[in-house]
Amino acid sequence: MVKILIVDDEINVRKLYSEELEGDGYEIVSAGTVAEAIEAVERETPDLMILDMKLGDESGIDALSKIVERRKDLPVIINSAYSDFKDNFQTWAADAYIVKSVDLTPLKEKIRELLDSSGQ
Repeated sequence: MVKILIVDDEINVRKLYSEELEGDGYEIVSAGTVAEAIEAVERETPDLMILDMKLGDESGIDALSKIVERRKDLPVIINSAYSDFKDNFQTWAADAYIVKSVDLTPLKEKIRELLDSSGQ
């Protein structure tokens, strides 16, 4: 079963994404901080990560750089309410950038696309 790591400081977002993606047949692991995300990447070995850019007082950019150091092969979708992070070259390490929406269709489509291209 494909395992997806959801990294978002908002518990309601993590719950919504977990329910939606579990309904699509994915195994879900979630984290609310950079430290939890790094631990989950090392412990759970996810197949894909969905990463918010604002994690309370922490930065998703910091999480992205630390995680990419550990798992260069891990597909990462940045999922942020702020489209201005797209212009930050540090986010270019991610495989995709999706602006948060109540419609999860674009996110789900990108997940399938990235998993298909990685042979999952």
